[in-house]
This record gives sequence, structure tokens and C-alpha cells, in this order.
Amino acid sequence: MGASSRMTVATHTLTWMALVCPKRTDGIVTSDQIADSVNTNPVVIRRTLGSLRDAGLVESRRGQGAGWLLTRAPESITLRDVYLAVEHEPLLALHPATPNQKCPIGIGIPPVLREAYDRAEESMKRELAAVTIADVLRETVAP
Repeated sequence: MGASSRMTVATHTLTWMALVCPKRTDGIVTSDQIADSVNTNPVVIRRTLGSLRDAGLVESRRGQGAGWLLTRAPESITLRDVYLAVEHEPLLALHPATPNQKCPIGIGIPPVLREAYDRAEESMKRELAAVTIADVLRETVAP
């Protein structure tokens, strides 16, 4: 199984919106416009935007001039916020089958690994919380 790119697509989406939305009088962009920047299908972007909307990071407008806009300033959206919005599985998972409970390793390894995996994920979330969409935008367009 390959690594998920949901976080990268969502971060690209929000960073592009942070660049483009302020330049528009209504602040609205379409999923087709975002998809052009990400170089992916607009359906992928709409799915991503749905998760970001559920997390309160973007909102959609219907009717004439329909599209998407940021609900928070880029300075207030951390990569941790983005991660929590789009990644619904743990960073590292235990094997889905219960190990052999008659084996001393099989019976004892799940809680040991879960604790280590949980610490690793919390460490990653702390690092992501230190970076905002505004930071990503600034560093992305820097000369």
C-alpha cells in the first residue's frame, strides 16, 4: 500500500486559495481552477474540499458565482489542522490480524508498538502545528 497524498493535495489547495482568493473581489475560486494548479481531476479536489469544509477551513457558495473560499486567515490554519481534516487513518497501523496469543512476542508486541506509534504521531502533529498555510505560501513563492 502506498502513502496517502491527501495531505499534500489539501495543503496545495489551501495554499493556492491563500494566494488567489484575496485577489478576487468575491474571494471565490472553483474546484476546476484549483484542480488545474494541483494537476488532478476536479473530483479529487471536490472530495478534498468537502473534508476541509467539514473541518471549518473552507466553505462553498452555491448559485451564480458558485465556488469555494477560505473561512480562516492562512496565518491561522496549521498543517496540523489540514492533517486532521483529511487523514482519517493513523500514521502507522498494527496488523489487522491478532497475533498468535500463545507466542510471547505475539501477545506482548501490540501494546508496545501502539504506544511507540502514538508517540510518533503526536510528535508529527506537534511539528505540523508549527507551520501555517501562510508559511507554506511565503516559502513557496519566495525568490
